[in-house]
Amino acid sequence: MLGRIHSIESFGTVDGPGVRFVVFLQGCPMRCAYCHNPDTWETGSGKPMTAEEIMESFRRNRSFYKDGGLTVTGGEPLLQIDFLLELFALAKKENVHTCIDTSGICFHASDHIWMERLDRLLSLTDLVMLDIKHIDPKLHKQLTGCSNENILRFAHYLDHKKIPVWIRHVVVPTITDDETFLYRLGWFIGGLGNLKALDVLPYHTMGKPKYAKLGIPYRLEGIPAMDRPTLLLKKQAILKGIRDRRQHDG
Repeated sequence: MLGRIHSIESFGTVDGPGVRFVVFLQGCPMRCAYCHNPDTWETGSGKPMTAEEIMESFRRNRSFYKDGGLTVTGGEPLLQIDFLLELFALAKKENVHTCIDTSGICFHASDHIWMERLDRLLSLTDLVMLDIKHIDPKLHKQLTGCSNENILRFAHYLDHKKIPVWIRHVVVPTITDDETFLYRLGWFIGGLGNLKALDVLPYHTMGKPKYAKLGIPYRLEGIPAMDRPTLLLKKQAILKGIRDRRQHDG
């Protein structure tokens, strides 16, 4: 089994608990307007690597990961679910903490064969970092080109399976910073019993040069980066939604 690998980061510090060995897989079905890695979109490209080759690289610096582990991100890692199964099976044999950083877009409860694979993968997964782009279905589609229906179903499924989840949300000025929607996002994730952390991330423009290099129009031209004081204020709207939902549910 060969995985299509975009890149590898040996010392990731924002991709799960502790210091992480981070594998970026190639390919993504979403086209998020603020994506800072458009070079990961194309499927079928990337460097072919086996799961064992990745684990060999992990082992070289394993002492650094004693409080961290292995994170697979993308692109969209669940596009290569069979490769993930092989990689995580090897990792768990060596008691490595495993994390998937995903948008959840590949989740399809009606595809029973895929769901069997997902259940096997989740049995090998210690943490899922789920990036919810927008809580509103219509605005989510405008932002990403895809519906958020299966993403929200995936969040509930992870709760049902009792898989610990960290929710990530990028706050973009004029795009995802409306406090009504941020409160609704908080209300939704406040209903998840498996919620372990919330990462509210600021939009930045550092990926913009990649669009020019790839000849892709940059859809957020003129939108400024999110400043930290405003970001912290926006986060409070999400936290209020979480608190209110938990009080409501008792």
